[in-house]
Amino acid sequence: MQKRDYYEVLGVSKNADAAEIKKAYRKLALQYHPDKNPGDKQAEERFKEAAEAYDVLSNEEKRRRYDQFGHAGMGGATGGHGGGMSMEDIFSHFGDIFGGFSGFGGFGGGGSHRGAYRMHRGTNLRVKVKLDLKEVASGVEKRIKVKKQVSCEHCKGTGAKDGTSYSTCNTCGGTGQVTRVQNTILGAMQTTSTCPTCQGEGRMINTKCTHCGGEGVVMAEEVIVLNIPAGVADGMQLSLGGKGNAARRGGVNGDLIVVIEEEEHPELMRDGNDLLYNVFVAYPEAVLGETVEIPTVEGKVKVKIEPGTQPGKILRLRGKGLPDVNGYGRGDLLARVNVWVPKNLSKEERKLVEKMRESENFYPSTSDKKGFFSKMKDFFE
Repeated sequence: MQKRDYYEVLGVSKNADAAEIKKAYRKLALQYHPDKNPGDKQAEERFKEAAEAYDVLSNEEKRRRYDQFGHAGMGGATGGHGGGMSMEDIFSHFGDIFGGFSGFGGFGGGGSHRGAYRMHRGTNLRVKVKLDLKEVASGVEKRIKVKKQVSCEHCKGTGAKDGTSYSTCNTCGGTGQVTRVQNTILGAMQTTSTCPTCQGEGRMINTKCTHCGGEGVVMAEEVIVLNIPAGVADGMQLSLGGKGNAARRGGVNGDLIVVIEEEEHPELMRDGNDLLYNVFVAYPEAVLGETVEIPTVEGKVKVKIEPGTQPGKILRLRGKGLPDVNGYGRGDLLARVNVWVPKNLSKEERKLVEKMRESENFYPSTSDKKGFFSKMKDFFE
């Protein structure tokens, strides 16, 4: 792909001075910053393109060579930056532009760059969202109302009246830094620190916005749409980039952290992606067989209890559990058969049971006992 003219990329004339070039680049860098455009590859390319253009036009020797020969005269003069450089390279090379950013997606966490223009970052917000088992099984769209800090519309988030009543800091000249040179026994020592006048922002507000008091943010309520995928579990956290509090005087919004809170189902119990259910049948039903209804997240289904079904038998309903949140299939519903034994009997019922007790068929045989104990052994091993 043919490269665009560097002056065109930054939107400046060929006679632009260093201050104009820096101002133009800063504007584009803030506009296409990766933390303002998460997942946007086109914005990332524009961000890199602007960095490459600034790398050349901010350097007198490179700019002179570019003006004379164009892109063909640059060769390796960009120092490995531009189209082929990583995001970390950009932040490392132009740390003075971003003021504290340590890399792609980071904000000063361990970075050593001090700031020409301090970009604030809004704080994260944390909310809990309750889901029932049916919503967990199918995924759901939720609309929640969040009270948070939003960018002031009247000053466009700058904190200055009408969004224009600010000027470059006279102390640091807009760099956000002050440099001091001290003579020591080891020679001249140069130190750089954050500008005490503008606190690293590089500019001063002349007249504060009356609506936000110069902060650039106000409290408001926003309705946020959450698309929660199927298969989430209690305690899981989903992160929505840029949906947290707005940053003071421009910058990057914080994130919204959504914590899943799963409501208990009245009949089903969750075990990973499987669902567990206790089905109770009467003694005659276990002996003679019966069709019973078992609840699932989609509704009730009929299941046949075979004659002679033993207590503790597990009926597996394949695919009636919950989907895996990562898309790896679906769990099962495991129904455990429990035979209900009545506690109180009438005289007639007692006579019937006494009569059954006389039949050897109502007692387990030796093979039945062996099979039972074998299953118990397998269960405990």
